[in-house]
Amino acid sequence: MRRLRQLAERTPADRERYVDLLRAVAITAVVLGHWTVAVIGHDAAGRPTGRSALPDLPWAYPLTWLVQVMPVFFVVGGFANAASLAARRARGGDAAGWLLDRSARLVRPTTVLVLVLAAGALVARLAGVDPSLTRTVVWFATVPLWFLAAYLLVVPLTPLTYALHRRYGLAVPLALAVLVGLGDLARLADRPGLAVGNYLFGWLAVHQLGYAWYDARRGDGLRFRPTRRLGWALLLGGVAALVALTTVGPYPVSMINIPGERLDNAAPPSLALLVLATAQVGLVMVLRDPAERWLRRPGPWQAVIAVNAVVLTVFLWHLSAAILLVGGLDAVGLLPTPPVGSPAWFAWRVPWLLMLSAVLAVLVAVFGPVEARTGRRPVRASAGRRPARGEPTARPRPPQRHAGPGPRDPGAGPGPRDRPPARRHLPPRIRAGLAVAGFVAVVAALAVNAVTPRHAAEPLGLPVPALVAYLAGAGVLRLLREWPGTGGPTPPGSPH
Repeated sequence: MRRLRQLAERTPADRERYVDLLRAVAITAVVLGHWTVAVIGHDAAGRPTGRSALPDLPWAYPLTWLVQVMPVFFVVGGFANAASLAARRARGGDAAGWLLDRSARLVRPTTVLVLVLAAGALVARLAGVDPSLTRTVVWFATVPLWFLAAYLLVVPLTPLTYALHRRYGLAVPLALAVLVGLGDLARLADRPGLAVGNYLFGWLAVHQLGYAWYDARRGDGLRFRPTRRLGWALLLGGVAALVALTTVGPYPVSMINIPGERLDNAAPPSLALLVLATAQVGLVMVLRDPAERWLRRPGPWQAVIAVNAVVLTVFLWHLSAAILLVGGLDAVGLLPTPPVGSPAWFAWRVPWLLMLSAVLAVLVAVFGPVEARTGRRPVRASAGRRPARGEPTARPRPPQRHAGPGPRDPGAGPGPRDRPPARRHLPPRIRAGLAVAGFVAVVAALAVNAVTPRHAAEPLGLPVPALVAYLAGAGVLRLLREWPGTGGPTPPGSPH
């Protein structure tokens, strides 16, 4: 609590606290949504299985307009990426250094999840567990990575897409929306391969809206002014358009995948999802002023800081928490499996969510420090600082002169020939190219894992090529972060 209080007190006055609140709310909504609709049963062999309850609850389809909050996260990501990139450049840094800083916060917690799952799968394999069963468990645990892959695909493009925004404004997301619409037409024509680009075009379009918000926030919103009146127009107009697209139009009502539907609104993003994003942006604008006033209070702001410190860890591990709870309850014979939609099933939601929250809290306590420590600079004594009370002081050593080939003073330290050679700075283009290559390897690995069947016989749970590619990409990014002249952790108080 003391550290939270200190962080809250050091918050810059011009920080957009609402962005942090929206990030926390979006991830919390995803976690609670996944947990709430989970249906637990048993297969023919008596092993626990899980699926979504949505196909059995058609009356709940319109509710997905509220719980499908990934567009909000991408809007917030656009704002945060624009703000941090602009701050980096203002300090004289470059886009490659900014990208490496971003990779630390995103990739480090993900690497922990990947390594723990691979190690657990290896132990299960050595214990004689069927690899297809291990793969099924790991597949469920890594479902959140499909979204992370999409976000990691968008982040490296930020320098380019923000430059396009600065030149063309809202024409960029409109053009991307047209491409998404063409991809939807291809899917309706039974040519789904032509719609793969929607994964990029759709999320980029939403990400661009965050740029517009950032420019308006810093007083450069000549093309976009987020007023409450505009917010109401976007909200009401977006809802009306969404009703038309999902009733008269060809799009399903649910904004979350329902097996058997001709179109999926989320994977890849559809035009209907972009309209939902527009309505959600309107709602965000309507609620901004009261939310900002609320966040000026110490208690709410400290809570938002606490959640954001481990928000990615919460997202990455929330399905692992479900797997651990189901396995534990099944092992002791206390796993309820009431029919979907029955009074018992609804009543079970309350203890189910409470127990899942407890398990996730333990996982966050164990793995959250990896994310929470990312970006902190170690405190070093500066040359002109007065030592604190009780701190040892060192007398300055007089300069040592060494003339001729005789022996040096033993206390003079190593000479130039004894020091290890310093690593040379990488040329900017090579550094940037390697950073992008690292991101590409990580994204490709997560995509391969997502499309690999859940029942595939994978001895390490994840496909071996995907695991190798991921570790290679993450290793390159880490090496670049530690290389001289590549930037380093984001200093405290920097934007988002």
